[in-house]
Amino acid sequence: MIGLLKKIYYHPQAGKPIRQFYYFIKDNFVSDKAYIINNYKKSFGKKPNLLNPQTLNEKIIWLKLNERTPLHTQCADKYAVRAYISKKIGSEYLVPLLFHTKNPKEIIPDNLPNPPYIIKTNHDSGGGIIVKDVSKVDWNDVQMRMSSRLAKNYYKTSKEWQYKNITPRIVVEKLLQDPDGNIPFDYKIHCFNGKVNMIQVDLGRDTPNHYRNWYSREWVREPYKWSSKKEGDKFTDPSTNDVEKPKSLEQMISLSEILASAFNYVRVDWYDVNDKLYFGELTFHHDGGYRPILPEKWDYKLGDKLNIPQLANNN
Repeated sequence: MIGLLKKIYYHPQAGKPIRQFYYFIKDNFVSDKAYIINNYKKSFGKKPNLLNPQTLNEKIIWLKLNERTPLHTQCADKYAVRAYISKKIGSEYLVPLLFHTKNPKEIIPDNLPNPPYIIKTNHDSGGGIIVKDVSKVDWNDVQMRMSSRLAKNYYKTSKEWQYKNITPRIVVEKLLQDPDGNIPFDYKIHCFNGKVNMIQVDLGRDTPNHYRNWYSREWVREPYKWSSKKEGDKFTDPSTNDVEKPKSLEQMISLSEILASAFNYVRVDWYDVNDKLYFGELTFHHDGGYRPILPEKWDYKLGDKLNIPQLANNN
């Protein structure tokens, strides 16, 4: 019986009204806590220990439910965070902003410079539309896609509070590329209590060969993996190839710690293009706290390194 219900639910046509009803109930009536705990349970087979969280994922879940400030909202906003970056470390680290608007009808070639650039929204999570040749773009489709994204409140989908009060807008930024025209390596600096603790390097993003390597702040390869799910049964597991230590590593670490000083945990993303650093984004809950760190003992080891003062005060 359960198998039949699942088959109907996932059927493209027959399951559509059922899925729409499910998301309506989830988005509007399910509490943040219930939804987040249920998602965690799906991944780990158990509820998170929120009274005394021990693992890194449990602590991320706790922070998701308890650490909520206006600064979190500003820094989750891909447009408003630019002011925070400029104030803390300087505007020279920002990817050039080419255009921004709240009106998708304004996304037309006449309002935009020569490509390449990327069109995205500021209030959700996910990729954007890359434009390298304006003659190959269906601009009506771009406008409809942007209109659809502007109409959605990502908080309702994810139950991540920092997205709840962001004013949606479209931003167009210069597309960063390496000398071969590819998307550059994505360096993601995980900061615990204002200090860099682990470094994630994503290789081959938006390709079938998307790998994720892990390093210490001294650029020593780590023995664990914290992989995201890709299409099908594939994951962003580590590559057998090493990544050369970037020349800008010390600068990356120093700047990340400045940006992270106001938060218990945050991931600071960077791109290194021809030895020039560009800020990517700030992320407060890596993979939502839903992806296992393997071997499991490392979820506990890394969790032990993250101190949450509010928890200590409550004990």
